[in-house]
Parts: sequence; structure tokens; C-alpha cells
Amino acid sequence: MNYAIIAAGEGSRLVQEGVSLPKPLVDIDGRPMIRRLIDIFRDCDAESISVIVNEQMTQVRDYLETLREHIDVPLKLVVKSTPSSMHSFYEVSSVFPAGSKFILTTVDTIFRPDDFSRYAAAFAADNTCDGYMAVTSYIDDEKPLYIDADGDNIITAFRDEPFEGVRYISGGIYGLTTPALSVLSQCMERGVSRMRNYQRALVAAGLRLRAFDLGKIIDVDHAGDIEKARAFLSGE
Repeated sequence: MNYAIIAAGEGSRLVQEGVSLPKPLVDIDGRPMIRRLIDIFRDCDAESISVIVNEQMTQVRDYLETLREHIDVPLKLVVKSTPSSMHSFYEVSSVFPAGSKFILTTVDTIFRPDDFSRYAAAFAADNTCDGYMAVTSYIDDEKPLYIDADGDNIITAFRDEPFEGVRYISGGIYGLTTPALSVLSQCMERGVSRMRNYQRALVAAGLRLRAFDLGKIIDVDHAGDIEKARAFLSGE
């Protein structure tokens, strides 16, 4: 499996709330959150790990350049400032191995390693779907993306508003295959600029996407989320 991390955001909300470190380097469980992700991916049979950081994050870039000299998995680094996560995805996809499955996540997505391992293994073993979207029933997001799925957990729509019978929201973790990259290119050509609209385009293109319940997922958007994530991982 190949993995990718979007770490190109500015983390402006954390800075405004008094967090001095760049978001990817914030300690969550004794490690910077980006190192935690890399370690989890290595434990899940990573063939390669690709990361995009923005041009202003020199501290993060230096950290990753040093780190890749000491790990046993190819670490591909893209340094570019982008206007959105979808644009970051497009830029980092340029270094993905051709024809491979990959799992993409944002750097501030916090989950239990065992839950992620189940997810990665299920996606690797499934040759019937074009993608596995990690979902969660834990809703603590300012603007959640609600998942509409059939009885087999195949996604039929991504919705901005809750609806009767809704069970899940998007967890910000995307397991995808080569056809999804073609849709990404088409979205870029059309000026689509948000990940949620890209996900809608995947459904519109007829891709078969399975919703996989990853359990609790926390996004570190605010300073208070840091302690929340630490307590979650420590089992409190």
C-alpha cells in the first residue's frame, strides 16, 4: 500500500490560539503528529509515503528531510503552497507510484492505530471497489460532510446537511485507486476547489466507494483539540 499526507495548511487557527509549533510538529502521543502517521503507515506495510508541505513550513520540511534518512520506507516530499486540500492532493499525486492503491489523509486526523490497520487491510484485500472512504459516527466538526450509503455501505451521496437515518460523516481519510486520479484531473480542469466536491464527482463518475467505519476520529483544528486528542489516544 502507498500512503500520502496533506500537511500544506497554514494552521492559522492554532497560531491565533497560542500554539507556536507548526501543526504537523505538535506532540500528540510523545511524537509529532506527522511522525505518528508515518509510523502507523510503516506498520501497515507502506511501500512509499508521500507528503506535501507548504513553502513557508521550513521547520516541517527540514524535519522530514532529516527523518527520511532514518526510516526504511521511501519518503517523497513535495514542497508547494496550495489554495486548498484538493489542490494539495493534486500536487502530491504527481509522485504516487503508477497504477497503485493509495490512502491519503490530512496531517491532523487522529485515530487509533488498530482501527486504521483494519481499514488498510480491508482496502488492500478488496478488488471490487474503486475506493474506501473512512467514516465515523463521532461528530465534532464545524462543517461535517454527511455520508449517504446503501445497505452494503456503498456511498450514494455526500451531503452538506444531516438527513433522516444518517449514520456517518467523512473521516478525512481516503483510500483510492487509479480511476480516482482521472476524476481529480477533471475536477482541476473544471475549477473544482473543495475535497467534498471532488468526492461528489467520484460518485457522479460512477466509482464504487465503500464507507468503512473507522470508529472515533478527531480533527485537530483548535488548540483545545490537542488535549482532546491526547486523552482519546491515552484511553481517557
